[in-house]
Amino acid sequence: MLLELSIRNFAIIKELKVNFNQKLHVLTGETGAGKSIIIDAISLIAGARGSIDFVSNQASKAEIEALFDIPINHPVNHALETSGIEVPVDGLLIVRRELLSSGKSICRINGQLVTLGMLKEIGHYLVQMYSQFQTQQLLSQEKQLALLDAYGEDKLGKTLKEYSQIYRQFNAIKKEFNHFLVNEKELSSRLDLLRYQQNEITQAVLSPDEEEVLIQKRNKIRHSEKIIKGLSNAYQAFSNENGLNELLSHVTGLLDSIKNYDEEIEQISEELNSIYYQFDDFRSKIHQLVHRYELDFSIEQVNEIEERLSIIHHLKRKYGDNIDAILEYAATIEEELEIIENKDDHLNLLQSKLKHLEQDLIIEVTELSTMRKKLAKELSVVIENELKDLEMKNAQFYIDIVSQEDSNGIELNGMKIKVDESGIDKVNFMFSPNPGEPLKPLNKIASGGELSRIMLAVQNILAHQDDIPTIIFDEIDTGVSGRAAQAIAEKLSAVAKTKQILVITHLPQVAAMGEHHYLIEKKVLNESTYTEINVLDEAKRVEEICRMLGGVEITETTKKHAKELLAAAENFKNQL
Repeated sequence: MLLELSIRNFAIIKELKVNFNQKLHVLTGETGAGKSIIIDAISLIAGARGSIDFVSNQASKAEIEALFDIPINHPVNHALETSGIEVPVDGLLIVRRELLSSGKSICRINGQLVTLGMLKEIGHYLVQMYSQFQTQQLLSQEKQLALLDAYGEDKLGKTLKEYSQIYRQFNAIKKEFNHFLVNEKELSSRLDLLRYQQNEITQAVLSPDEEEVLIQKRNKIRHSEKIIKGLSNAYQAFSNENGLNELLSHVTGLLDSIKNYDEEIEQISEELNSIYYQFDDFRSKIHQLVHRYELDFSIEQVNEIEERLSIIHHLKRKYGDNIDAILEYAATIEEELEIIENKDDHLNLLQSKLKHLEQDLIIEVTELSTMRKKLAKELSVVIENELKDLEMKNAQFYIDIVSQEDSNGIELNGMKIKVDESGIDKVNFMFSPNPGEPLKPLNKIASGGELSRIMLAVQNILAHQDDIPTIIFDEIDTGVSGRAAQAIAEKLSAVAKTKQILVITHLPQVAAMGEHHYLIEKKVLNESTYTEINVLDEAKRVEEICRMLGGVEITETTKKHAKELLAAAENFKNQL
């Protein structure tokens, strides 16, 4: 769960640090005080895209840091390992995000730099965000299908994975088949190009280490004058009067004359004689090198090397960063040429593969669709029951699953059915809020308040399906009042038994239900606007709930009402 959040120079927040605990946290305050800004900061920690608009005026960067306490067996630990991040032994995870005024973003997890993609992948396991925008997403058929699959993950997971693997193979081969079938002119041009490329690489007669050898040889030639001079001086040092050879010859002669009198002198004499012959051998080799450099390295050789390197450089620009890559590309050309030149045989092979894959695909997608329809009936009943708890006692809810015809689809029961990466199913949440009204698609009938309660019902169901420890609701109770508001408060409290919940709310019923109450206020100091957040004690909670009840003035009546709300909330929580 989220233990601590620190924010600096983020929008109108100059500096803020707040601690969180377990269960239900409510964040309240006047409109525009900065409540949603805090949620924005948490969403950035979870991997959302940032903007320079978040950086406070005259600040070089905005900084957000969050401390999470993660159980040892939590799925996020596997995601950390996959990303190359050491799993913390103490379970504490520090996530840091910096937004620079230049537009760049820096992400760190336990001090280690990570990409935004890695942060988003890991953040997915830490925080789940629900806002009015996510509630509107509930109207999308794709989102509805995703929610159904999430509900049935334990039952669908294996089948969905097997289907996805077969579909990817089927789709890839179908694309290849269609490409060969309809692009005759393009294939002819491609064939000419591949033959030209193959011929160009083949004529070059490349060898893997050739470039390095040529570069070394070119360097020798370029510095041959300096090399010859150095070698000549070394040869002269050996050969001149009083040179190394003459001095060693003199010393060995002296020792030879006395070596028979002492074993140690004899040993030194023999070793020096050996060194003398080695030196003489070195002198001969140096002499040979001088002649080789004088004779072997000519302008013609330089030109030949430069011409060869030019050919290699030209091929590198077209086919790969090095000779190995060029040769590898040549091998792929050969394979593709073989396929194109034997197109008809290849088409027959692809057609055969498609036929077998389509049969497997039909088996898997039929099983997947059957399982979804069974789960849809089950989830429809569960959501209806949840809606009854949320003061929608007469609401009807039904998950409809249909397929679409498509002339390019797969054949099922004598019909061509559209198929994609999710299968053949199109999900539609059907809803009727009142008795006697027919079921209609959710996007045709539901009000904002009804959508909020449906989303909360779905979330309450799915809360038991995942391991995400922290859920955030940003004004999800918009458009709700009266008994429905109390029902939402009770549902949030029930979810908070197993999850850490943060909720921004304008409803006093929800605020009263919170285990922890934070007041967010906008203040002005020295003509500068900033946001601050404070944990409310019991007396301050009464005052804030009085304000939320609508009283400009806090009267004894509103105080009494606020205290009654708090007492009723406490009584409800004790009964959970």
